[in-house]
Amino acid sequence: MRIVFMGTPDFAASHLEVLLQSNYNVVGVFSQPDRPKGRGRKLMPTPVKLVSLKYGIPVFQPDSVNTGDGFDTLCKLSPDVIITVAYGKLLKKRVIELPSLGCYNVHASLLPKYRGAAPIQRTLENGETKTGITIFKIDEGMDSGPIAMAESIDIEISDNFGTLFEKLKTLGIKMLLDFAGSLDSHRPFLIPQNDEEASFAPKILPEDLLLKDFSSATRVFNKIRAFDPAPGVRTSLGGEIIKLFGARPGAEETAGVDGEIVEIDDSGIVVSCGSGSVIISLVQFSGKKKMRPMDALSGRLLGKGMVLGG
Repeated sequence: MRIVFMGTPDFAASHLEVLLQSNYNVVGVFSQPDRPKGRGRKLMPTPVKLVSLKYGIPVFQPDSVNTGDGFDTLCKLSPDVIITVAYGKLLKKRVIELPSLGCYNVHASLLPKYRGAAPIQRTLENGETKTGITIFKIDEGMDSGPIAMAESIDIEISDNFGTLFEKLKTLGIKMLLDFAGSLDSHRPFLIPQNDEEASFAPKILPEDLLLKDFSSATRVFNKIRAFDPAPGVRTSLGGEIIKLFGARPGAEETAGVDGEIVEIDDSGIVVSCGSGSVIISLVQFSGKKKMRPMDALSGRLLGKGMVLGG
């Protein structure tokens, strides 16, 4: 079975590496073009490209796999199946119809919920208690094709983006190996998605990371953990920008206006949020590393009675 793999970030790279370690016949890899990163804006290879080079697998980075040289290269690879994981580009009909076994995607949500680019973050941001991995056959829509496999996991109150990412990566790898093994013997039974139940997970924009409203402890808690440990939710404090990490629910009732720091101790800062509170264990000021709030208190960067988001 000739496999072409398409993916870009760390989540995808882990799936590719396990396929290669399991001796699947990956004949080529497609990833997005290298992008400039860091202060020096140096071109950096994608994580998927790095794995491909490590194992000596041909890797291609066309602007489009649907047309021109990108499509011609794909045709020459003669794939039996195309597997995509967080590739970041939609496949058109001519690509979808190319492999005899079809094109399949590993998606980090329980479809049809959270179709789109940022399912893990949006799932946490909306306070869901369950999520999972779906493997589906690609059609011309966005994450809308019929489902081949799906498994769910619970979202714990202690989960943030980092921990949930790792749990879903582990589950996705297990499911992909099971799925790839089954393709050798039979075609998967496919279940159409119910479009009426669909919801969407749009890509993260800079404004999504800004926290202004501290009127609900639940919303504040979910917002912070959805982007923790990176890139971090930011808010304002006395005219400065501060990022917030390590959130957990606090007491149901606190005295103070919304966003007010009502306590600072070794556990963090207690922030009044509507009828409840949120405890934040790490903060980061512009140009500084993450620090414990008690250290920020010692440096006179934080103080009881200060108001976040104002």
